[in-house]
Amino acid sequence: MITKYDPLHAPDSNEWLALDELERVGLVLEYHEQNEEEMPNVHLHSTIHAVVENQVALGDEYPVKKTLHRLVQEGLDRHDAIHAIGSVLIKYIWEVKAGANTSEDFSKEYFEEVNQLTAQKWLDEFG
Repeated sequence: MITKYDPLHAPDSNEWLALDELERVGLVLEYHEQNEEEMPNVHLHSTIHAVVENQVALGDEYPVKKTLHRLVQEGLDRHDAIHAIGSVLIKYIWEVKAGANTSEDFSKEYFEEVNQLTAQKWLDEFG
């Protein structure tokens, strides 16, 4: 059973998915509160981390795991790779919330952008 989260090391997929969502977010929140400088919204940040980890844990069902591995091969550490994928996720969430994205297939667009994400693109925008 997972009792600690470290974004530099992948949690066991089965154990991660066996936790309920609040436990997952709680583990990520605990990590960030203990290891990171203060951030504006640590709860939202931790939730996005947990969603990306969920998608990674689902394996080949989504392109997220493959993209995370590629981003690490391109030079990001695993934590930054999660941030890179999370930046795409939060962009789509924001667009839907703001009414700027009325696509019928939001997830298809999101996963296409995740597939196209590179370490350099993310570093150019957020690095």
